[in-house]
Amino acid sequence: MDSSHLTPQQIVAELDKYIIGQVDAKRNVAIALRNRWRRMHASPEMQGEIVPNNILMIGATGVGKTEIARRLARLADAPFVKVEASKFTEVGYVGRDVESMVRDLAEQAVNMVKARKKEEVKEKAAQVVEEIILDALIPPMRTSTTRTVESMESGGTEEPGSDAELNERTRNHFREKIRRGELDERKIDIQVKGSGGSNVGMIGAGMIDEVSMMNLQDMISGMMPKKPKKRKVTIGEARKILLEEEAAKLIDMDEVKEEALRKAEQTGIIFIDEIDKIASGNQKGGGPDVSREGVQRDLLPIVEGSTVNTKHGVLKTDHVLFIAAGAFHVSKPSDLIPELQGRFPIRVELTSLTKEDFVRILKEPRNALTRQYEAMFEAEGVTLRFDDEALEAIAQTAFDINAEVENIGARRLQTVISRLLNEQLFDVPDRIKAGATIEITRAMVQERMKGVSKNKDLSEYIL
Repeated sequence: MDSSHLTPQQIVAELDKYIIGQVDAKRNVAIALRNRWRRMHASPEMQGEIVPNNILMIGATGVGKTEIARRLARLADAPFVKVEASKFTEVGYVGRDVESMVRDLAEQAVNMVKARKKEEVKEKAAQVVEEIILDALIPPMRTSTTRTVESMESGGTEEPGSDAELNERTRNHFREKIRRGELDERKIDIQVKGSGGSNVGMIGAGMIDEVSMMNLQDMISGMMPKKPKKRKVTIGEARKILLEEEAAKLIDMDEVKEEALRKAEQTGIIFIDEIDKIASGNQKGGGPDVSREGVQRDLLPIVEGSTVNTKHGVLKTDHVLFIAAGAFHVSKPSDLIPELQGRFPIRVELTSLTKEDFVRILKEPRNALTRQYEAMFEAEGVTLRFDDEALEAIAQTAFDINAEVENIGARRLQTVISRLLNEQLFDVPDRIKAGATIEITRAMVQERMKGVSKNKDLSEYIL
């Protein structure tokens, strides 16, 4: 199914495979994603006018805010960057500036496009690599021109089954062996491209901004002579190294950058986490309020739509979708400056997870924790099974600890299951041999977790 043609209901159905509950949040992100397709199919004069509806997610940690945004980006095959608002500092202070998130988005887009282009030329590159490896194993023979001329003058002919013919037959025989992977452990000498001094350090460059620094380093790196190095590696390793080099030669990087910037501008998603930490009402974060408000003011032009210089070219953020998220325990959304609030018109409140949600999280998602642990035991040849009552007990334990200590949402399940299976994970494969079956029952859960929910300290179990 082409992700670009997914309807809002289909998008929600796809998200449901990985995230339990939070219907409101899923509906809003689904609409935002479909609106992009709608904008691209609007009349040319309206395309520039339609701006994305940025979303502000409000909810406690571990309820699925980040997962929704990440899965959405994967679904849309869109460049995705997650940043913590608390990492940024106001311009003039030492620290990361907000434009770095846009540069990260451009980098992500270039990597995505480059990976796709490499996949397209993989077959062609593989043929070139095969010849390079063959040349290292059995160098091709060149028939001497002098010998051929002498032979013609004397009226003679080349002997059938000559050395060149024998060489070609041997090469074909080895080519088949290489394709079957029979020679993967054999070592050969290959020529690999030198680094060209890419790790160039700049002394006394404190006044140069990040982009200028990157461009200067690239320029100096480009001027350095790139001497090829000889390396002795196995044929298996050589195939990987050379495939990367040959594929890169077949790709037009200017075309990649152009397409990547267009992709980032039209489909990019930036997820700004912990936005509540820069709200002025938050007295817990440490540091003066003026600095937090400064970060908000620096964020404004980026979210509103501005032009940012990246090492790959100029990127406009007018149509980038911004999803902000925060727990807002101490502060509230109205503590953000009004201009920034206005840039996140869609407000979504994510609900805290119940015991029933925990049971569903353990059973339904494709990447459910229970399935992850089953896969790990399966790697050792051991079968792991959870009965329904055991899952109920795990969910209840996680819910109780969240209620009594600190609510860290679904992340608590990881702590509980890890403690529950700790002994078995240690015993496999020494005491519990391959072919064994481990049944997890309610009684086992209660026995292992005895006293945990009653102990108020619980420092060992808090993530």
